[in-house]
Parts: sequence; structure tokens; C-alpha cells
Amino acid sequence: MTTTVPATARRAWTGPPRTATPAMLRKLLKDRIGLMSWAANTYGDAVKLSIGPVTLYFVNHPDHAKHVLTDNADNYHKGFGLAQAKRALGDGLLTSEGELWRKQRKVIQPAFQHRRMARYADVITDEAAKLVARLRERGGGGPVQMTDELTGLTLGVLGRTLLDADLGDFDSLGASFEAVQDQAMFEATTLSKVPVWVPLPKQVRLRRARRDLQRVVDRLVTGREVRDGGADDDVLSRLIVSTRQETDHRVGRQRMRDELVTLLLAGHETTASTLGWTLWLLDRHPEVLERVRAEAVQVLGDRAPKYEDLHGLTYTSTVIQEVMRLYPPVWMLSRLAQADDRIDGLPIPAGANVMVCPYTLHRHPAFWDDPERFDPDRFAPEVHAGRPRYAYIPFGAGPRFCVGNHLGMMEATFVIAMLARELRLAPVQGYRASAEPMLSLRMRGGLPMTVTPL
Repeated sequence: MTTTVPATARRAWTGPPRTATPAMLRKLLKDRIGLMSWAANTYGDAVKLSIGPVTLYFVNHPDHAKHVLTDNADNYHKGFGLAQAKRALGDGLLTSEGELWRKQRKVIQPAFQHRRMARYADVITDEAAKLVARLRERGGGGPVQMTDELTGLTLGVLGRTLLDADLGDFDSLGASFEAVQDQAMFEATTLSKVPVWVPLPKQVRLRRARRDLQRVVDRLVTGREVRDGGADDDVLSRLIVSTRQETDHRVGRQRMRDELVTLLLAGHETTASTLGWTLWLLDRHPEVLERVRAEAVQVLGDRAPKYEDLHGLTYTSTVIQEVMRLYPPVWMLSRLAQADDRIDGLPIPAGANVMVCPYTLHRHPAFWDDPERFDPDRFAPEVHAGRPRYAYIPFGAGPRFCVGNHLGMMEATFVIAMLARELRLAPVQGYRASAEPMLSLRMRGGLPMTVTPL
């Protein structure tokens, strides 16, 4: 059934002419964020982008996002980008649809219940303390690649909280995830037109990565089954039990691989990216860093955070929120219209690729004063309460709202509080951060930093 956002009149889409296709193709390949920002700034909140064989319907207003992601979510399945990325990622929670997606969500959701958060908090602070200790040892030495350190931390947290496993035993995970991400974006930008058997270097790396990730999954599953037969209640055990219910054992194993690969990738990459952007922005805004440090000392003293401290680290939490406004970990949400629809009076044909871009939505000048300015105080309760709910969607919205949002916020808040209290971290001289829009919004080339203990 078609539903619509109320409109006073029916109107036509605006957008660049067909003659702009070559320039847009270059931007799609080299500067995806630049493409979406240019479209919003030039043509407004509803833009039709015809790029070669693909037409994108780009909507950039909170009401539009609400309609696509929540009000009429059943009409909008995963679209351009993620649909093609299935060849790299498989049918995990990120890319699946319909009954399969609902079944997978039901299996995984209980691992993120609030009653588990106190236990997860202890894991986070333990992993953060290990990171602080490692960085202290490097103090005064050469630059540290903080992207690698933060990735190690978030993988450690993910492994211990959701899988009850030490992922440090799998030192090839980083390279394998890199290959999967590269291929997923390649599939998106080429519309999956390049056969997987073509021996391009990235496709050869993907095949190697798939074999490695299958080995990791097999070791995790076998170790759990040998240990306790899958009797625990974390994500891994729940997936094992779910797999046993599949009539085709091979299908069950494949779905488990897809789900675990998706969980491992999405569960660590987004938080690591947010932490990296936070450290960079804190260095650029020393007055904010001092407030974060002072709050950590006041609330925590010299002890490790506990779950109850999350409510005391209020300013640090607003810092994380503001970082995710400027650099949302999931920078683009793509959907495929299943039936004809209208958004704000504009026609959406069945089969249309509809794009909601948190990166541009979070910079919409109608909802954010001086939107390029880093200002955590804009998330003070009295300020944030008056803003439209869908003007800020760093974790998505609607039925596909990120299942791990609370865990991710807690992890980022505690880690930043502990790092700010213990260390002075500064990018190496001459470093300039730039965004790399992959499946998450990464820092291109990482984040090299010097370390000085306080």
C-alpha cells in the first residue's frame, strides 16, 4: 500500500542535467561525500541524480528520512550499495531482508539487552586500560598508528562481549576485513557488473579473505561446541543453536559465516572510526578536551569507570554525539522502493534507488546553526530537545535502527574519558584528516599520533 508524506502540491524532481553524468561518475568513484554535499547544496532537499545506468533519488530532510526509514519502511528494502555488497558480505543482518532479516534480528537482539550492559562495561574498561598501558609504554617514542590501536581495542571488546572469545588470536582479521570492505565498495560503484572470477587484484584478495574468515568462524564455532555445546547465551551460542534448526546444514553454516562476518565488521569498524574522529577533533579543540579531562577526573578520580558512571560523564557523551553528527559512522542509507510512492509530493517509482545521507542531513542549515562548527553543547538536553528527531540519525532509524547503539555509545564514552585522563595524544605534525566513505566513514590513511603520558 502506498503512503505519502503530506504535501500541499505535487511537484517534479530537480537535479543536474544528463550532461553532468561524466563529472558525477568521477565523484561517485573518487569523492562520494563530495557528490552528495554538492547535490544538497546546489539542488536542495530532494534531488534526482542520473548517473549512467543508475538513477538515485536523494532526499535530505528529516520528514523524508522519517517516511523512508520508519513510516513506510516496509516499502523500502536495502538498496544501492548494500544490495551489490552482498557478493562480498553475504546474507548477514546488514544486507538481508524480509523474514530472514527478522529471524536474524530476533536471534541477535537479546545480546544487547540493558541487563547485560553492566557486564559489558567492565570488559570495555579492561580493554581500555590495556590500551592506555600500551600507549604509555610508547610515550616519547615514535608515532603510533591510532587507527590500528583503536581497531584492536574495539575487536577485543566485541570478541569478549558478544562472542566470549579472544579475537587477538586471529591476527589476519584486519587484512581480511579490509579486503571485504574494498570489494563491497567496488561492487557498489560497478553495480556488480564485473564477474567475480575476473582475476583483478582486489577480487583475488577477496577470495583469500573469504577463506580466512571462514577459517576464523570455524575455529570460533568448533571451540564453543567443544567447550560447552553452545549452551551459553551470547551471540555466538545463539547463532549455533539457530543453525542447528536449519534443515540444510550447509545453508545454516553459510548463514552463520555471513552473520558473524557482518557482526565482526560492523561491530568494530564503526566504533573505531568514531573514536578516531573524536581524538582528532579533541586535539583541534583544546578547550573541549580540557572539559572532557576535567569531567573524567571529577567523576572517576583515578579508578576505572563502572556502568553507573555513564550517567555522570554527560559532557563526554555530548562530545561523542557531536562527533557522530559531523562524521556519522554510517554516512549513507540506501533503500530500494518496492512499490510506487510519493515523498513530499514527489513521485518515487517502484524499483527506485532512494538515498538518505546522514552526513548531509546532519549539516542541514535549517536544523543546525553553523553546521560545520564542532560544538558539543548543541547536544545539551535543553538544546537538543527542540530539534526534529530525524535531523540526527547516526544509528539509522526505524526497524533497522542499529542493534548495538547503546553498547557503541558506552564504549566510545568510556574509552575517550580514560584516554583523555591519562594521555596527551596529538596528530603528527602536518597531518590532515580526510574522510574515506566506505561502509563506514573512515579516516583515510589512518591517524598517526604522538603519545605523552600525563
